[in-house]
Amino acid sequence: MNEFALLLAASLSAGTVLAIAALGLLINERAGIVNLGAEGMMLVAAIAGFATAVHTHNDWLAFAAGAGAGALLAAAFGFLVIWLNTNQYATGLALSLFGTGFSAFVGIAYTQEKLAERAQFAIPGLADLPFVGPALFRQHPMVYLTVVLTVALAWFLYRSRAGLVLRSIGESPESAHALGYPVRRIRLAAVMAGGALCGVAGAYLSVIYTPLWVEGMTAGKGWIALALTTFATWRPARVLLGAYLFGGVTMLQFHLQAEGVQMASQFLTMLPYLATIVVLVLISRNPAWIRANMPASIGKPFFPGH
Repeated sequence: MNEFALLLAASLSAGTVLAIAALGLLINERAGIVNLGAEGMMLVAAIAGFATAVHTHNDWLAFAAGAGAGALLAAAFGFLVIWLNTNQYATGLALSLFGTGFSAFVGIAYTQEKLAERAQFAIPGLADLPFVGPALFRQHPMVYLTVVLTVALAWFLYRSRAGLVLRSIGESPESAHALGYPVRRIRLAAVMAGGALCGVAGAYLSVIYTPLWVEGMTAGKGWIALALTTFATWRPARVLLGAYLFGGVTMLQFHLQAEGVQMASQFLTMLPYLATIVVLVLISRNPAWIRANMPASIGKPFFPGH
């Protein structure tokens, strides 16, 4: 039972990385923009956050640095696709490749660096409860903030005027423009907010989750986060649940290896990505259901005055 509690706790921590990034990508896609550069943004933010933590010994400054790095790259992406109308998919892939190479170059000096001993967090009173204590109440504060962020984003999208405007731009930017809304600026703000969240996810990965810097350390998490938005049909609560599901699959491979399961390690490493493919295949069997939930103008360029 104690092992299961630890597996659950590890799944929540692993899922937090995916959840933060996927929530950022959900904001992008609700505004009609597809950003395939999540992997690159997360890697640049990971090294930015790790370097900041090494020099300042402050994890929250590291998160801020990661958010800033992600937002900066997202701003460059947004300028290209929103104002210069470059292809969103090609530009996103270019951003991902750039981020992978740039982070590897900058991170050379930090491959041997080690962070100070990580603080252990526990909610007084609740952390000592049997099973639920070690499973739920000994997490880093960012795990709980991610749940709060999910609730806040759901409220923003479905209960606020600004969220309604954002969703209307994702559905019909021409109509929003006709009503006088600055579609391009709102889309840029959404892209930068999404990039900042991808940056926080990258910083959490290198500063808290691992905590170290290794070239290519995201290992496809940016792509899984991208798939999660479709898996969740662009709804924040489902993104969170899906992230924890994939986090559980990720941690299951380590649990099985620790239990001495006789299975090729390469197959166990494949599990999270295999689960991603299976989920996408199952969802794609009902295209009408996806179309009913997908923003109508996602991935489509917008030309004011045309």
